[in-house]
Amino acid sequence: MRCFFVARSAATSPPASRWFDRGEPVADVGRAPMSSTAEAWPVESRWRSLLATYRTLARTQVLSQFQYRAANYFYMVGMVAEPIVYLVVWSTIARQQGGSVDGYTAGNFAAYYITWTLVRNMNIVFTPFGWEDRIRTGELSGWMLRPAHPIHYDLASFMGWKFVVIVLWLPIAAVLTLLFRPELQTSVLQVAVFAVAIWGAYLIRSLVLWVLGMVTFWTTRVAALYETYFVAELLLSGRLVPMDLLPGWAQGLAWAFPFRWTFGFPITALVGPISNGELLVGLVMQAAWTAVAAFVVRIVWRRGVRRYGAVGG
Repeated sequence: MRCFFVARSAATSPPASRWFDRGEPVADVGRAPMSSTAEAWPVESRWRSLLATYRTLARTQVLSQFQYRAANYFYMVGMVAEPIVYLVVWSTIARQQGGSVDGYTAGNFAAYYITWTLVRNMNIVFTPFGWEDRIRTGELSGWMLRPAHPIHYDLASFMGWKFVVIVLWLPIAAVLTLLFRPELQTSVLQVAVFAVAIWGAYLIRSLVLWVLGMVTFWTTRVAALYETYFVAELLLSGRLVPMDLLPGWAQGLAWAFPFRWTFGFPITALVGPISNGELLVGLVMQAAWTAVAAFVVRIVWRRGVRRYGAVGG
C-alpha cells in the first residue's frame, strides 16, 4: 500500500499564528521545501524512510518551538482559563454538598483538571479549518508530489511540538498544584498507562479531525460540521465534567464515539478511580479507534483526491 501525508516542517512561525482549534491558535508548523520529483520509496526501505521522516520532522519542530518559548508559554497559560473555571465551579459545588460530589472531593477535582491541562494540550492537532486554505491555495497539489502520505508530516510535526508542550507544562502544573492542592493517589501502572494514553489520544484526534477536514474536498463549508463535532466532544468526552458524573445514558452513548478515549480515559487513567481491567479496556479501545480512523482516512483520502483532481484539473 502506498501512503501519502503532508510536509509541514517547523521553519517560520511560532505556534499561536495561523490555524485554530475551536477558536484557539494552533501551532503553525511551517512548510518544508517541496521536492521536484516524486520518487517512490523502495519497498524494503519504506518503513525505515518513514521513521527517518518522523524523527527529522519531530526534531526540527522541537528545536524550532523552543525558540518560541515565550509564545508557547503565553499560549498555554491562556488555555488554563477553561479548566480553572470548571475546577472552581465543581469545587464550590462539592463544598456546598458536604465536601464531595458522587465521591469527588475538591482535591479530586483539582487533580482531574490539572491533568486536564496537559491532555488538552496533547489533543491540539491540525484543525479542519486549515483544509480550506490547503485546497483553495493549491498547496495540496505540491504535497501530492511527495513520496509519503501528507498525514505523516502533520503527525510528525505536531508530535515534535508535544515534547515541547510537556516540558513547558511542568512549571504550570507545579503552580496549579500549589494553588489548588490536588489529591492524587496513583500507581506505577497508572502512570505508565497514562504515558501511553496521552499519545493514543493525540493520534485518534489527529486522524478524526483529518477525516473532518477532508470533507473540504466536497464542500468548503465545514464550520457547521466542526462545531457540531466540538459540541458532542465537549459533552461526551470528559472535558466538561468527569465521565463518572455524567448521566447513565450519556456514559453509554459515549462508548459509541472516540471522544472519551481522547480526554476522559487518559485523565482517569492517572487520577482514578479506575481498575486494572478498565486500564486495559481503555488501551484496547484507543487501539481500535486508531485502526478505524486510519482506515477511514485512507478511504476518504483516495476518494477526495480523485474529486480534487476532477475539479482542480
